[in-house]
Amino acid sequence: MITSEQIEKVRGWFAGRLPEDLFEEVTEVTVDREEITVIGRVPEPRLAEGASATEREAAAQGRIQEFRERTREARMTVAREAEQRFGRKVSWGAVCGAERALFTHVAAPVMTRLRQPERQVLDTLIAGGVARSRSEALAWCVRLVQRHADDWLTELRTSLEQVHRVRSQGPDATTS
Repeated sequence: MITSEQIEKVRGWFAGRLPEDLFEEVTEVTVDREEITVIGRVPEPRLAEGASATEREAAAQGRIQEFRERTREARMTVAREAEQRFGRKVSWGAVCGAERALFTHVAAPVMTRLRQPERQVLDTLIAGGVARSRSEALAWCVRLVQRHADDWLTELRTSLEQVHRVRSQGPDATTS
């Protein structure tokens, strides 16, 4: 598990390293074992008063695409430094108004062994057209749990951070 201190170091490094004019603000820095995802807010395009929701959505998508192309070189320079420093791939995204887009991100393979009743759940999702493969069905299940158990998962992560802090203070902890 990634500790809150490790996450704070990554967030702090990005806060100091990102060019001042890259984002209006960094809205999210997420870290796991394989990847660091940096998402920032970009300025909304100016539209005529009374612009429709469809026009606003299209304008925001266009602004995100423009930002992606215009800042590619600067983002890749920062990503290369971060990948060397933290040993993880760096992915980027942007938020503009109500629109949110990830540019690139890691799809890490996960190996699991399932018993027949669990495989039957996945196979039912495939037969029902929800997924095309067991892998896709399993990803669908994870997203469903994530959506419906967010508070519980947040509490579990907080508890795990506390366990890590207590372990680091134990008799086998190394002191500097």
